[in-house]
Amino acid sequence: MPRGQKSKLRAREKRRQAREELKELAGAQATAPEEEESPSSPSPSFKDVPQSSSATETPSNPQVPERVRSTTTTAAAVSNTRFDEGANNQVEERPNASQAQDTPKHWHKSHIEEKVTMLVHYLLHKYQMKEPITKADMLKNVIQVYKNHFHEILKKASDHIELVFGLDVKEVDPNRNIYVLVNKLELDYDSRVNDNRGMPKTSLLMTVLGVIFTKGNRAAEEEVWKVLNMMGIYAGENNFIYGEPRKLITQDLVKENYLEYRQVPNSDPPRYEFLWGPRAHAETSKMKILEFVAKIHDTVPSAFPTWYEEALRDEEERALARAAARAATTAKASVQSRAMASSSSRPK
Repeated sequence: MPRGQKSKLRAREKRRQAREELKELAGAQATAPEEEESPSSPSPSFKDVPQSSSATETPSNPQVPERVRSTTTTAAAVSNTRFDEGANNQVEERPNASQAQDTPKHWHKSHIEEKVTMLVHYLLHKYQMKEPITKADMLKNVIQVYKNHFHEILKKASDHIELVFGLDVKEVDPNRNIYVLVNKLELDYDSRVNDNRGMPKTSLLMTVLGVIFTKGNRAAEEEVWKVLNMMGIYAGENNFIYGEPRKLITQDLVKENYLEYRQVPNSDPPRYEFLWGPRAHAETSKMKILEFVAKIHDTVPSAFPTWYEEALRDEEERALARAAARAATTAKASVQSRAMASSSSRPK
């Protein structure tokens, strides 16, 4: 079988598995029997996270703890998403998980991945509780004996959180090693529409903005759904992170002015397309969206020359616009200052 066809089959299987897991999430935790832990298994509990009565249960937060383990599957589905057919050639094939051998190296890797999942859980819980995140707490409550792999585990957990939730993990105080989760949009969309900090939806918005950008700054509705379907997101199917996605992208985000959703002129039967809304232009940029797209493809923005050049032009235009705005503000202030000086010098 040709290599490209094998890659597509593996990607299709991963997406199928992701869809099945997402559909089962709502009731899986409530009905599944408790797993028996071996003494050598890393503990899933955190000392500074409120625990329920059972040692094997997750914290009582109703959204993140019960479902966060699926974020690794969702992140895998996102990473298999392709914004353009030509981009497939720029992504190296990864070995199939079924090819992994039960070796000490693989055993060690499985424990590292378990710690990654636990850290995603921990960081999202801290985010929802609006509590500070410190390296000391992560080492004590999550990383534990794997402290030599702290940076590797944090990097992988950060990548999952960025791809699935659209949040960046940033170190805000290097001296005290304090971290925060920051929305990738300059102004926090999620905090305004959801004050209790539910599951952030920025990632889906950035995905749609990425499709629009890479399709010539306007994307047919079917093109957007083609990409979302690759992520296991379907119109009419409630998603545990994003809710009902059709309502989110055709109503909620349109009402918030992040997206424009309009009929294609002279289309019969009617067809619809998406464009960036005014707030998307104000709160993010083509370069930031391209960086997000590049991360999904496990590469860098310059790997897409056409889009990269357009993003660079956009950055230059934004810089010129900011400079012009500053100059106008300075000129206005100078005129007002001279007028006030002239008024005060006139004889009464």
